[in-house]
Formats: sequence, C-alpha cells, structure tokens
Amino acid sequence: MSAGKRRAKRWAIRILIGFIALIALIIIGFVVYSQFDYGPSEVLKEQVDLEAVERDGQGIIFMPEDPNGQGLILYQGAKVEAEAYAYLGEKLSEQGYTVSIPDLPLKFGIFGVDTAEAVIGEYPEIDSWFIGGHSLGGVAAAMYAEDHQDELAGLFFLGSYPAGDFALSDLPMLSVYGEKDGLTLLADIEDNRILFSANSEFVEIPGGNHAQFGLYGEQKGDNPATISPLEQQDLVAEALLNWMDGK
Repeated sequence: MSAGKRRAKRWAIRILIGFIALIALIIIGFVVYSQFDYGPSEVLKEQVDLEAVERDGQGIIFMPEDPNGQGLILYQGAKVEAEAYAYLGEKLSEQGYTVSIPDLPLKFGIFGVDTAEAVIGEYPEIDSWFIGGHSLGGVAAAMYAEDHQDELAGLFFLGSYPAGDFALSDLPMLSVYGEKDGLTLLADIEDNRILFSANSEFVEIPGGNHAQFGLYGEQKGDNPATISPLEQQDLVAEALLNWMDGK
C-alpha cells in the first residue's frame, strides 16, 4: 500500500472515530439534560402525602375506595416527574377513577408511547380507559390512541394537541387549555382544532398557564398565571370529570 493510501485510510478511521464520539457525546448530553427535571412543588407536598402514594410496575397509581370501573392514564409533560401530577390523580381517584401516572423513559412521552398497554394489562378489572397527557405527554398519548381507538373511552389533552389527524374519528376527545399558557398558545389550540374528532370538547381555564397543569413550580418560557396553582388544578379536575362522567 502506498504512503498516500495509508494516510487516506488513517484519516478515514479518524473521521469515523470522531463521528462515533460525537454521537456518543450527543447521547450522553441528552441523558444528562433529561435528568434536570421538574419535581413536585411545595404546594403539592402540602396537599398530598407523597410517601403514601402507591406505586406499581409502571409508575404511581391511585386506587379509589369506591371504584366505578373506569380508569385514566396520564402521560407526564417533558422532564416533569410523575409525582407532580399527584394532586390531580388523587382528586380524580376520589370520584371513583383508577388513575395511573406512569414513569415514562427519561421523562419524555415519545419514548414511552406504548406504556399504556402495560398499564391496561395490569388492571383487567377496569372496564374502560381514558388516556391523555400534559404538553408532550398529550402528543405521546395521542400517538398511542391512534392505533387503539376501539379500546379507549376517550383521549384528553392538557395544554397540548395531537400531532396526528383524528378528524375522521369518532373518538371522544377533550382539550383543556390555559388562557395565559406561554408554551401552548391560544393560537396553537385554535390552529389545531382541525385535527380533533367531531366528538370533541374544548375547555379554557381562565387565568391558567402551562406549568399549573401539574404542580412543579414555574417553567421557563411560560407566562405567569393569574389564578393559583390549586385553583387551576381544581378546574382541570372538574373539566375532566364533567367530560368523563358523560361517557
């Protein structure tokens, strides 16, 4: 082999090693980034005894004292711990719903789209299931729902909307959005109404923002809410219960 060919081969190997190292750094960086997440706020800790919250094979679970045979699966927003939705889970459970809030991989819903399948399989006593999520979690829930519409009682979004098109579907859908949301804007909700089924309801939370769909404090890029976190949580619970009770 000539000297020129040997040099070319060495450079090719160096480029390949550099490319692999770059990919590895990107992966490591993403994993590290995903660990800096939003945990339960002090407001939530004052309302819910997190140490007493039950866990199953998928995440946290709220089992009602008087079950109504219906279940709800809530996918967390990006980088938000499942426990940040414990107040909402507890409120819904008090009305008879079994509520599952799974720990999704790296706290990104799109990496755990099919987690609902494991949840549903773990509780065969539940007759019907609603699924949805907050922000990116709503997108992931919709991705699951697209392929399992006949198995679900409904699909809901909290400060979110589907990436896929449900316009020809008859699946019951609910969009709950905040007037002051700085991340999922009112214009986003309006522009994406065409993706919802005809059997859809839209509920605005006056004064509500993006972060208060959970209880994890402020979120970068969001607008300040003009109602308290617990006020927004109670209004979200009310919207979900009014919608589910009619199904």
